[in-house]
Amino acid sequence: MTSTVLVSGATGFVGLHTVIQLLQNGHTVRGTLRSPKRETEVRESVARHVDAGDRLSLHQCDLLSDDGWDEAISGCDYVLHVASPFIIGAPKHEDELIIPARDGALRVLKAAAKAGVKRTVMTSSVAAVSAGHDRDTTHIFTEDDWSNTDSSEIGAYEKSKTIAERAAWDFVKSDGAGMELAVINPGAILGPILNADSGTSGEIVRQLMVRAMPACPRVGFSCVDVRDVAGAHLAAMTTPDAAGKIYLRD
Repeated sequence: MTSTVLVSGATGFVGLHTVIQLLQNGHTVRGTLRSPKRETEVRESVARHVDAGDRLSLHQCDLLSDDGWDEAISGCDYVLHVASPFIIGAPKHEDELIIPARDGALRVLKAAAKAGVKRTVMTSSVAAVSAGHDRDTTHIFTEDDWSNTDSSEIGAYEKSKTIAERAAWDFVKSDGAGMELAVINPGAILGPILNADSGTSGEIVRQLMVRAMPACPRVGFSCVDVRDVAGAHLAAMTTPDAAGKIYLRD
């Protein structure tokens, strides 16, 4: 059964792959972007993989503004909230990431609940699960764990993902008007880049390949293919018992 689905952050790495998979599966897609200047880029990227016909529309929306969200979501069966700030390095202040992540998630969820959306699937991260804890190799992190936002060792990105996801669960429980929520928590997302923007994840690989990093850092990632992450969003959207669960993909 096909549906009308809103994907926030359609210009992003995960968002664009998700838009394409939805269209390939026959759904009608509404994608959001911050700047209308990127509409041509999105449509050209999509056209290389699927004939969208009239099933793709793009809407200007920003995580920091209420403008446009009600109109974009009205009439949708599902919302896939993929958009969230992600940068390499530390911001000048952690609120540069926390505020748009948290407030943006709540803004999308409120509009979705108001529109009577059946289920929202939100992209979170393992950063919301395992950060800020002692590196005790005997502990296996699960869907029941949360990152420790009070730790001095936690970064702004990890804190933003944790705060945003917890705020989303709290909203759905108290004000969700019966709307269901599922959350995807992937590790480092890698895979085919579909446009000229390599994104933050792709930038990590690019810097290693062009030797922009002076050495190979001693770091490790729990990696997942972007196509699997997009597919997990579609599965969480339509699988009957997926609501209320957090999925870790690695």
